[in-house]
This record gives sequence, C-alpha cells and structure tokens, in this order.
Amino acid sequence: MKKIFLSLFILSSAMLFSQASVCGQFHRKYCGVETKHGKSDWLYNAQSKSGLFNMGSTSKIRCVIYKGMDYRINVCCESALGEKLNYKIFDARTSELLYDNATAQNASLFEFQSTASRQLIIEVSVPNGATSADKHKPMEAACVGLLIEHKVTDRQGFSQY
Repeated sequence: MKKIFLSLFILSSAMLFSQASVCGQFHRKYCGVETKHGKSDWLYNAQSKSGLFNMGSTSKIRCVIYKGMDYRINVCCESALGEKLNYKIFDARTSELLYDNATAQNASLFEFQSTASRQLIIEVSVPNGATSADKHKPMEAACVGLLIEHKVTDRQGFSQY
C-alpha cells in the first residue's frame, strides 16, 4: 500500500513539475536584448514572468516600480503566435492607461524612467487569428515572456561642486 501511495506521489509531482516548466524561464532565454559589447547595465527584475497563452487570451500582472530607477520591459513570444503581441501598462491605483504598444507599431520593448514609486498593472494579450508561421492554422497555445529589467537612473545635469 505504501508503494502505491509513493508511486502516485512521485507521478503526480513529476506531472506538476513538467506542467510548471513548460514555459518556466522562457523570458530569460528569449526576451533578452542584445548589447554591442556583451555587457549591460540593466539588471534582471524578479517580477518577470513567463506563461502559456492561448490565442485570444489576456493576462495581467501587478508589479512595483521605484522612484529613481529606469525600467525596460520586453514582451516576447514563440514565433508560432506571430508578431502581433499587445501589452498595456496601467497605474494600479487610478487605472489610468500609461502605455499601449499598439500605438507604437506593436513594439516589444519599452523603456521609461520612474519619477515616483508606485504599482503598475501590465496586461498582455495574444490576439485571435491565423499565424504566418504555420500556414494560417491557429495555434492552441504557446509561451509568452515578460522580461522586466531595471537600473539606477543616471545623474543628469551638473553635479554639485
């Protein structure tokens, strides 16, 4: 009896682990921005996420940004979903729309400076429709990554004497 329970536990743990790791670190592998010299001032932000998205699905994530920091947000997906991945950034307190990549030709990369500490909501949407990667046959699901990076804002202007 103990062997049966142990076997079921191991099997269920393996299934949970495999489902969780389908897209686990997708954002770290595929959303990075290449630099000219191979070294970047940008630091990985632990609020970054990856997930399995169906066509037409939308997901939201809450993140905290801090005053005096620069942020870079990069959203990427498996090529089977095509190039049109939409995301919007809202102020979590007021629900004000701060950025919509649809107004910037669906740019995947967005950099900004934070003038105040606050919470944001990032909404990522995968549109419905056919993709060019698979001869116009819709995919059931594919990995989407949201990479958030940060660095201390560079000093500007004259320094104190």
